[in-house]
Amino acid sequence: MRWVLPDYIQDALPSDAHQLETLRRRLLDAFRVRGYQLVMPPLLEYLDSLTTGAGRDLELRTFKLIDQLSGRTMGVRADMTPQVTRIDAHLLNRRGVSRLCYCGSVLHTLPSTLTATREPLQLGAELYGHAGIEADVEILHLLAEVLRLAEVPASRIDIGHVGLFHALAARAGLVPGREEELFDLLQAKDVPALHDALAGVAEPVRSALLALPELYGGPEVLEVAAARLPQDAEITALLGELRQLAAALADLPISFDLADLRGYHYHSGVVFAAYGADSPAALALGGRYDRVGAAFGRARPATGFSLDLRELAWHLPCSPAGLGAVLAPLAEDPELAAEVAALRARGGIVVTALPGHEGTWNEAGCDRQLVKRDGRWTLVPLQGE
Repeated sequence: MRWVLPDYIQDALPSDAHQLETLRRRLLDAFRVRGYQLVMPPLLEYLDSLTTGAGRDLELRTFKLIDQLSGRTMGVRADMTPQVTRIDAHLLNRRGVSRLCYCGSVLHTLPSTLTATREPLQLGAELYGHAGIEADVEILHLLAEVLRLAEVPASRIDIGHVGLFHALAARAGLVPGREEELFDLLQAKDVPALHDALAGVAEPVRSALLALPELYGGPEVLEVAAARLPQDAEITALLGELRQLAAALADLPISFDLADLRGYHYHSGVVFAAYGADSPAALALGGRYDRVGAAFGRARPATGFSLDLRELAWHLPCSPAGLGAVLAPLAEDPELAAEVAALRARGGIVVTALPGHEGTWNEAGCDRQLVKRDGRWTLVPLQGE
């Protein structure tokens, strides 16, 4: 059983690997032409660096081991975003706006869903140094463009704001443990349990917290929220941010869910999740996380998103089979070598026929071959397979 992989870990066979790599290059090129610079953080780091500022949930998802050189606990990254934040805050140390992107494998102790892999291929983009709503607008437009380029356009992008919950929880006077319990209930939209948990909270905050699970829908829900939430300066300003987003993103399929607090321990403002037409789970997640850089010496404004390239590729439409590889004989012939070089220069795949081949060349992906006819090397359909 040495060939059996651990649960929720998969190989990528040639066709899947080619699709993943093609998609990776396409999306990284889309980042590059928009000024997002590629970084490649290490697979392993000291645990305190990997999980600082990212919340307990990330620590639980991180595989841990002991570094035999230093004796310190290390972790295999479960999320690349804190690593990129460290790079921006500590290594690049830029004063102005910094746009960074990344793509690499991460490892999770448990799968996020029953169908998810424990080794996502995480791709993402982060924008540092701008606290204004313009940065969130840019990131959300970039996310929509990435999904369009991947041929899995977003059917819905849900937007929430962690700041609204923080503001209401502070007014309720909740201790940290109760606040986390309330967060879990809101995420589950467990309204009966929410009523019980808020039994001792004074009005109008109690009614406002009970209203959050009902505040979802199109931009019009923001006006309903303004009527049902306390009308103080902080909450009015946060709803104003969401109105600005609604106006700036009118070309995208956005909706609002004010009880969607994913990344509550990590995010500090706007949060969002993008869905495809046939995807019950989010294809991409993101939001603003201004506080995380403080752990690395610089609290920089930050917003971004990430997705699992493996999951995204799984949703791609089946593409028609293109031309396969060309089989070339093993021969010392300058004209043959020139023809092979010309085919490869045009992007063609040419496989050299090695002696003693026992299988079929179709197995190797060949559907044509080079044969010499009338003194010239010519492409013909593969024969004799």
